[in-house]
Amino acid sequence: MATRLLLISDTHLPTRAKRLSDDVWRQVDEADVVVHAGDWVDLATVEALEARSRRLIAVWGNNDGPELRERMPEFTVARIEELRVGVVHETGSAAGREARMDAAYADDDLDVLVFGHSHIPWDSTTPRGIRLLNPGSPTDRRRQPVCTLMAATIDGDELRDVTLVPVARV
Repeated sequence: MATRLLLISDTHLPTRAKRLSDDVWRQVDEADVVVHAGDWVDLATVEALEARSRRLIAVWGNNDGPELRERMPEFTVARIEELRVGVVHETGSAAGREARMDAAYADDDLDVLVFGHSHIPWDSTTPRGIRLLNPGSPTDRRRQPVCTLMAATIDGDELRDVTLVPVARV
């Protein structure tokens, strides 16, 4: 049976928006697994996603303080169906990212690495075959035309239907 994923990062609440939009909460409700790649900023968002998600996989980001860093790791790996999914907040500059991630995670046997930090959506594959995904931000579009998140499906050992989803900012 396929697993529906919601990939989200850089929520920055309440500094970049007052709350997550109804668009985001609909995606949370539809997902089997929610993956958050850090920069939550507030504990209330963590608790709300924990309460509403069927399964939450999360890391802290550079804007997250001690309270959040005590609750979650900087990097984590989760098995979802037959795939190993890594989650980290920052991967450095776009230039050379694929080679850097192959080197940085050479011992982790990852199939997918979800990351954030830049607020800029990213979807590429490293030379070793790690799929790199950045969902952007649902609250701070930076230089992007709209705020975003990603939806995807894992079916056995296959990641499919990776979709960048525009969301309303509130």
